Amino acid sequence: MDAHALLEPFDRMLAAISAPAAVRAVEAGGDASAMWSELAQSGFLDALVPEEAGGAGLSLAGIAPLIEAIGAHAVPLPVAETMVARALLAGTGLASPDGPIALATAGVPEQIVPCGLVAAHVLIDLGDRLVLAPIDALAVTPTGVHHALAARIGWEGTPVGRDITGPRAGLRALAAVVRATLIAGAAHRLLEVTTRHANERVQFGKPIGRQQALQQNLAVMAEDAVAARIAAQLGCAQGLDVSLAAVAVAKSTASSVAARLAGTAHAVHGAIGISEEFDLQLLTRRLHEWRLADGSEGYWNGVLGAARLADPAGSVDWIRADVFA
Repeated sequence: MDAHALLEPFDRMLAAISAPAAVRAVEAGGDASAMWSELAQSGFLDALVPEEAGGAGLSLAGIAPLIEAIGAHAVPLPVAETMVARALLAGTGLASPDGPIALATAGVPEQIVPCGLVAAHVLIDLGDRLVLAPIDALAVTPTGVHHALAARIGWEGTPVGRDITGPRAGLRALAAVVRATLIAGAAHRLLEVTTRHANERVQFGKPIGRQQALQQNLAVMAEDAVAARIAAQLGCAQGLDVSLAAVAVAKSTASSVAARLAGTAHAVHGAIGISEEFDLQLLTRRLHEWRLADGSEGYWNGVLGAARLADPAGSVDWIRADVFA
């Protein structure tokens, strides 16, 4: 099955169920069950699950356009995370539970988990294994960030739940690729929104997009958005058994451009961009959250540097073998 053939109906569904008003309602504490029901009934949640287990049998690279669409629509639920979790559960021979699944990758309690406030289960990386724990068995505390759906997830002793064999590089690496791909999707939507505003906003008798300085900023935004997409595709290329070096390149690149993209978008929009009623902040807030989630660019640059220094091969050979393997 070709993911690109699925992208149009998937994108159309997200546009219908995750319109800005619906996103705001969930962020304000509204019920997300109807939105989740649409997603569950669509079958897209099993895109990564093997066909013999009832899924679509797509690869992580194959569903990258779908994950980008989730980022572009600022979906206020852990949809991509649930896709990954359901694939890992199927690989262990376990049935997936109903409801959204968030990913906790730090291995310690009190970690901040994106979409923790709207998750029914949390897949927790404990180092030697993964544990799928129901949210009711965990301590869930809002972060205090305005309208953020992330939560501090804690537990005493060992989390209670089903044990699952984790991917070779660990859950953090797999989650980081998901974040990089979400950033890429949001980045392209942000570029589209900002370019449209620059062409429509008239000042001193002409669109502000005709100003050379602003055109330069938009050009840099376009470069950053393309860099994020290419890096995310590189991270997804090996499927669920991700390469640590490729993940480091993907997440460090995507995280490093996220703040710059958000800053430029707000600069072009001016005062209206920071208003709560304007949709821009639905994307830029998520860029900042995903930048930090599962390791910022500083963390992954350290991973990448350590991997490079540990290998005596020349840089070109090492990149070919480890990053583009």
